[in-house]
Amino acid sequence: MRVLVIGGTLFIGRALVKALQKAGHRVSVMHRKPSHDLGARVGNLVADRNDGKQVRAALAGQRFDAVFDNVYDWERRTTAKQVVATAQACGDHLTRYVFMSSVAAYGEGLDHRESDALAPDDHERDYILDKAQSERALFELHAKGGFPAVTLRPPYIYGPENPFYREQFFWDRMRAGRPILIPGEGERLMQFAYVHDLVSACLLALEKPRAVGEAFNIANPRAVTQRQFVTALTKAAGLKVKRVEVPRNRIEKAGGNPMGDPMYFGVYLDMPPITQRIDKARRLLGFRPTAFEEGLRETYGWYQRKFRGPELNTEFEEALMAG
Repeated sequence: MRVLVIGGTLFIGRALVKALQKAGHRVSVMHRKPSHDLGARVGNLVADRNDGKQVRAALAGQRFDAVFDNVYDWERRTTAKQVVATAQACGDHLTRYVFMSSVAAYGEGLDHRESDALAPDDHERDYILDKAQSERALFELHAKGGFPAVTLRPPYIYGPENPFYREQFFWDRMRAGRPILIPGEGERLMQFAYVHDLVSACLLALEKPRAVGEAFNIANPRAVTQRQFVTALTKAAGLKVKRVEVPRNRIEKAGGNPMGDPMYFGVYLDMPPITQRIDKARRLLGFRPTAFEEGLRETYGWYQRKFRGPELNTEFEEALMAG
């Protein structure tokens, strides 16, 4: 197949491009830079996916059998209108349009199935709203005209080349002999998806005819608490660590930011829990997730070999723990 990956130069996209090539597909990427480092065999389309005119110009004269839409602009948002504009610009000959959504599309709650309602149109958080509305819009295109939409809903994604400072945040501190701050009692649930499992699900969505018109939760089947997550990270690295519980209201009062600096528990890892079930992906796609422990060991191997993160700054955490 001729396959276009929108946003193929980072994390999920890079792993997906490699997997598609290995499977024998002809792959191109669409991104904003004039070139990429994915090799001469990967085609290069230049466009800002939020700009409908640029997308149509880049796709003029091109014909793809399948499209993977992986991009969300965290600074400017990527709305349902922009997603639909991209989908329509791809033409009416697609066999698959695989949209990378998120467990966040549910808005809140535990043990979600794909049949559960998505977040309402008046949700206060832009990312949740955009993902939910984009899915509804794509499935409306499918219902009205057979547009071959498939959506995937992963939770926290981890693995080699992760651009978000998540598992690396903890390993940096463990290796430096620093204690780990635990928000509250560390009982908030989190669920993870290994990046290579997500890529595997992308290829299954491309290959399985029954995938068209469906949404799929893609994740490790078991959610873990924040304390269990830290324990899993220590085991993957073969390290020991001291944990210090700090009341969440104290963290909030001091200005702790779950999305960035001042950081205290990795990027985005201290949020109200949203979890999901993966029975449907197992049944219809044949999805088989990697054991969490195995995925973390492989990620720690990459971390040791290649990761070069920010200069370690633990002042905020230390002040909270001292208090």
